[in-house]
Amino acid sequence: MKLDLWLLLGSIVVITAIVAVRLAHRSGLPSLLLYLALGLLLGESGFGIRFDDPLVAETLGLAALVLILAEGGITTRWSDVRAGVPAAISLATIGTAVSIAVVAAAAHWLIGADWRIAALLGAVLAPTDAAAVFSVLRRLPLPSRLSGILEAESGFNDAPVIILVVALTSRHAPSGLGMAGELVAELAIGATAGLLIGWLGAFALRHLALPASGLYPIAVLALIVGAYGAAAVIHGSGFLAAYISALILGNSPLPHRPATRGFAEGLAWLAQIGLFIMLGLLASPSELPAQIWPALACGFALVLVARPLSVLLSTPFLGLGLREKAFLSWAGLRGAVPIVLATLAMTAGLQDADELFAQVFIIVVVFTLLQGPTLPWLARALKLAVADASREIDVEAAPLEELHADLLDIRIPADSRLDGVEIFELRLPHGAQITLVVRDGASFVPEGSTRLQAGDKLLVVTTSEVRAEAERRLRAVSRRGKLAGWYGEQGD
Repeated sequence: MKLDLWLLLGSIVVITAIVAVRLAHRSGLPSLLLYLALGLLLGESGFGIRFDDPLVAETLGLAALVLILAEGGITTRWSDVRAGVPAAISLATIGTAVSIAVVAAAAHWLIGADWRIAALLGAVLAPTDAAAVFSVLRRLPLPSRLSGILEAESGFNDAPVIILVVALTSRHAPSGLGMAGELVAELAIGATAGLLIGWLGAFALRHLALPASGLYPIAVLALIVGAYGAAAVIHGSGFLAAYISALILGNSPLPHRPATRGFAEGLAWLAQIGLFIMLGLLASPSELPAQIWPALACGFALVLVARPLSVLLSTPFLGLGLREKAFLSWAGLRGAVPIVLATLAMTAGLQDADELFAQVFIIVVVFTLLQGPTLPWLARALKLAVADASREIDVEAAPLEELHADLLDIRIPADSRLDGVEIFELRLPHGAQITLVVRDGASFVPEGSTRLQAGDKLLVVTTSEVRAEAERRLRAVSRRGKLAGWYGEQGD
């Protein structure tokens, strides 16, 4: 009976959280705020559910972050973030160090925290949150380089910060030089593990026809989680390994790629719902009012001083203008990562750890409310919004192993410039052919003069050798029309 009751309660909570996603989408707020509020409502000051085990929160929180990072890497288009990777890496390293230093100084001088707690607060608040960034920025029509910088930064900066937080919360914290050496070594191991597992996994899945399409998403997620575990076992950064392997797998021409993205998104949503509700349960509303002033002091130091300074000092020669830097300064959203990292101080038994958790909780809530809804307005005010951004086509692929060919399943979106193009104008490479068109529920075999329409579903058979070229050509025409090559659009 108890199991039945908990299953019923869990389903109600998940459905309520799904409805909250719709409300958050309309208001422009990251959904994490509604999830946190739901956790507070279910907690000791609401329905009375008690949850006060920081060790369980830390364990489940870190596991949820792996899934969220996996979804971030799988759904990130390498073509969008490639140009912004140098800036993202600089922000994730130099920018993070600057942010930690500024917030630590503010915490020491403004609220009287001792240097260890001050440095810990700076480290906990340094990383931008992948879930918050993805949920807000992917609705904004920003230039691909700018959105790519923010997405890649949120994926890269968790790894170094988690290493620093673990070092600062350990009983025998290493010296500054020892901490720097350990940081470099763990990041190098994590990056190597992520690259190897990502490449080997992508190669294996491209050449292995599994008996059911549903096994491909499971295999991809297993590889990413395996990359995390392998790197962590050999004392590397598991989070960096997970993100890099997810980025490689998500951008490889794997079978059933859209299905894999959908599966990863579903798991990430479930991880976010569980994570934020759990953190809301862990928070004690009675302890929050006393920490409002310290939280606001450090939060304004973070948003108004630390983040802009970290952007300016870490991106001086990377071709970013003042408008881009201003947007990057305001778009450094915080979310679950800082709150989860604050639980590490609680499990380590540090003095003032409960106050630290309360301060981080308040900062995340207040400044997400302040920054999230204003980002669309700021993008328009800085004239960074891209008005005519066209939607990408999704290509679903299934291997035809015995024929050494692939079957591509493509749906033409409403705003694609494939609409109105005749099939012969596509100029697909020799070895690729549109074999079937499904339109308004009816299917037919097309001719060269058949004119494509928005909403059409295309089945394309292509040999393995020209599959990538065929996909690039279809993407190019979807973006710029049948004269895409004239405009220099190659569909990369």
